[in-house]
Amino acid sequence: MGVGRVCKGFSADWPSSSFPPSAQTPAETTSTSVTQTVNGSHEFKISGYSLSKGMGIGKYVASDMFTVGGYSWAIYFYPDGKSLEDGAAYVSLFIALASEGTDVRALFELALLDQSGKEQHKVHSHFGRNLEAGPYTLKYRGSMWGYKRFFKRTALEESDYLKDDCLSIRCSVGVVKSHTEGPKIYEIPVPPSDINEHFGQLLWRGEGTDIMFDVDGEIFNAHKLVLAARSPVFMAQFFGPMKDSNKECIKVEDMEAPVFKALLHFIYWDCLPDIEDLTGFNTKCASTLMAQHLLAASDQYALERLRLLCEAKLCEEVAINTVATTLALAEQHHCLQLKSVCLKFVALPENLRAVMQTEGFEYLKMSCPSVLTELLEYVARTGEHLAIVRDHTMEALDGSDANGRRVKQRV
Repeated sequence: MGVGRVCKGFSADWPSSSFPPSAQTPAETTSTSVTQTVNGSHEFKISGYSLSKGMGIGKYVASDMFTVGGYSWAIYFYPDGKSLEDGAAYVSLFIALASEGTDVRALFELALLDQSGKEQHKVHSHFGRNLEAGPYTLKYRGSMWGYKRFFKRTALEESDYLKDDCLSIRCSVGVVKSHTEGPKIYEIPVPPSDINEHFGQLLWRGEGTDIMFDVDGEIFNAHKLVLAARSPVFMAQFFGPMKDSNKECIKVEDMEAPVFKALLHFIYWDCLPDIEDLTGFNTKCASTLMAQHLLAASDQYALERLRLLCEAKLCEEVAINTVATTLALAEQHHCLQLKSVCLKFVALPENLRAVMQTEGFEYLKMSCPSVLTELLEYVARTGEHLAIVRDHTMEALDGSDANGRRVKQRV
């Protein structure tokens, strides 16, 4: 057996009056208690209000249950009131905890919505004000918060809150939640996605390409799988029932080479290319023309994101010399937002005459004659608006109304 050495004057126990050198400065740590609300709301419509009257004091109609902060809630509306002493003179409104829970703390807002459009809602709210006693505490399932005398019934029935025998109530709930945040042990920054960079480089290097496109005599190489993943049209062309597996080069008709190059750029990079790099021109007209061609190409290959990008760009670049062709394009490819922007632009009196003198307007008349009817409607509405503005201006200037009657001038 081995014998352990005994060192005199050394004790394995540290003296009570001191700490080991490494423990003389304790590490400082922090934690934070965070209390906040988890918010949600529910709109409850009561149709046939007059039929609910007379159901009896203390009787209610209830909303469907909705969930906020992990708890279920329901709105209770009492057409004849909740309290016997009020004698059905008031309607009552409450929010109730509809799921199991104890001491659930929450903020509430009950609003009777003004249906006249004036936004003068009747609101009782905890939100946005100082709370002397803190949030309301609901002790158990069925606990309620609200008002026995929420609104006098006779006043309600003569108000803008009641429309077509219908009331609309909105309830907002903010459930109070607390948690403690300790120090983070580590933090690793995560860079943004760069998958488009990898696919873009794949196109630029030309590695592994397996399909060629002949566009106006210029050859473009690409990858079937990438094109098929991005476009349902390419998916059907390469892998559908009517696919031609032996075809190595596809001739693209009715599209210019720079447009097809821009199309491939979007498919691989998921963004619009630099127009100057493609065309050699740095003008608004060149940018608009490319966006127009790309919009048509996006529709041809069912690239919805590209279509919306082109729509947004064309909305920003509406101009006298291009708006008519853009309007025709919007009509042909069912771009409703772009069409609306173009119609409003053309209908303005300061634009209409100039647009009608462009070559694009002649193309619009021939290709989309039905749009001219809509344009006339916009022009008519714009003219009516201007007439109203003119009449009010004359009234302010000379003290007469639109019919020539003298009125008192405003000071």
